[in-house]
Amino acid sequence: MKNIIVILIIGFVLFEFAEHILFPLIMYIKDRKKKSVCGADSMIGKTGEIKYWKETEGKIFVNGELWRAVSKFPMSAGDRAVIRDLEGLTMNVTPLTNEANESIKDC
Repeated sequence: MKNIIVILIIGFVLFEFAEHILFPLIMYIKDRKKKSVCGADSMIGKTGEIKYWKETEGKIFVNGELWRAVSKFPMSAGDRAVIRDLEGLTMNVTPLTNEANESIKDC
């Protein structure tokens, strides 16, 4: 009878250790390499549609939201653009064309 109680206690302690220490640690190590799905980091690389553009700045529609955007490339309303960087609430974008993407790689 005493052996069964000792085995049950050891089993319970091992289960609790695995549940509260080992499994969360494994999940943390596995998930830390994944790309962020929220925040500013998740926006970089996404594409959006230019809604308004004047000279070097305008508005871009991304994920159901209208953002302020700037670019050194000429664009117009209706163009598709790729988000390259975020500075506060302003997105740095480039047009979704092969020529613009190749010029970014050269920088």
